[in-house]
Amino acid sequence: MSTQTTFHEPTALGFLAAARQHHSQAAIAKHLGVSERQVRRWEVRESQPPQYVAMALQRLLPYEPIANPNADFKFIDLFAGIGGIRLAFEGIGGQCVFTSEWDSYAQRTYMANFGGQHPINGDITKIAAEDIPDHDVLLGGFPCQPFSIAGVSKKNALGKAHGFADETQGTLFFDVARIIATKKPKAFLLENVKNLQSHDKGRTFDVILRTLRDELGYQVFHKVIDGAHFVPQHRERIIIVGFREPAEFEWNNLNLPAKGNHTLSEILHKSTGEPFVDEDGSNYYDYPKRRVLDKYTLTDNLWLYLQRYKKKHAAAGNGFGFGLVTPKSVTRTLSARYYKDGSEILFSQGTKKNPRRLTPRECARLMGFPDTFKIPVSDTRAYKQFGNSVVVPVMKAVALAMKPLISEAVQKEMQPVRRAA
Repeated sequence: MSTQTTFHEPTALGFLAAARQHHSQAAIAKHLGVSERQVRRWEVRESQPPQYVAMALQRLLPYEPIANPNADFKFIDLFAGIGGIRLAFEGIGGQCVFTSEWDSYAQRTYMANFGGQHPINGDITKIAAEDIPDHDVLLGGFPCQPFSIAGVSKKNALGKAHGFADETQGTLFFDVARIIATKKPKAFLLENVKNLQSHDKGRTFDVILRTLRDELGYQVFHKVIDGAHFVPQHRERIIIVGFREPAEFEWNNLNLPAKGNHTLSEILHKSTGEPFVDEDGSNYYDYPKRRVLDKYTLTDNLWLYLQRYKKKHAAAGNGFGFGLVTPKSVTRTLSARYYKDGSEILFSQGTKKNPRRLTPRECARLMGFPDTFKIPVSDTRAYKQFGNSVVVPVMKAVALAMKPLISEAVQKEMQPVRRAA
């Protein structure tokens, strides 16, 4: 009989049911720091467990990835955020077998959309590479951190060898490198801000490329791509892809539509058609009144402050200030600070009404997420999450360009080794 854990739903109750297949009520209560009586009340539906306990419950479950016989390849999702890169690679036939994301709110959104196929691991720096499942492709939007070159310079002066452990220790890229070194995936995709190339006068990017190419032995390609090819937003990000075996990868194979074909009108709430209500019951649009909810319109005080701020900097010859957009616009880059005042993307509502922020659903669309993508967190958290995410269609275009080479490497590995006569 199979002992495969059954995940009924990506909720705290679903994970509680799964945990009870392996642990007693007493053990679960001790793990959660609650009484056994409380666990029993949850199980008989006398009360609902807080959603945050779902993460704690996941850690009680054995790692048992759900088999997908139709998957073309397996991948892991590091620094996963809310799963934008995962969406792209699942879209070309991949199966995610491991996820790491440290932010509990991002974990909640990720879990709501991808369910309980496997636990969401937290801090990647505390996870041994040997404990990560085998995979064909490593994916990660790792944060940019400065690298110390003092020790490296000293070793160079003494003529001593050094490797990525010396150059990248203490940075999150080090964790990417140690996993690649141990698991040796057939390919990887890393994403970062455009300025990674110029960070620390280019030394950071130089260390990354030398680590991937010289220390780990991968063939590496990189390119800055603007999200405006696919969505009405200028968002330039650097994409780094690599292959363990020699590969004829061409950035020209990316199908990048001309910029400017997509405008804000595509992602705005529509005043006709069926109302769109999110899974958590929230609705960003008042359909009877045919308008976005008033809470997204700037207050008089905030709008006055932003106008004065822009006027002051304009007088000083600076370009700082809000960005006002219309349905025909391509916006500035959506940032994680959008929740503060929305100043980089303010939608004009005419001369008789203050401009408004985009709603979280409009921000999701601006990043290329489908309307089926659930937003189970507050507006503030949602703005941060989408501002930190990737443009999904950009990732999909790169994934499609990588897929033939990934498939070739997978098929090659599956071929039986021929013995010499």
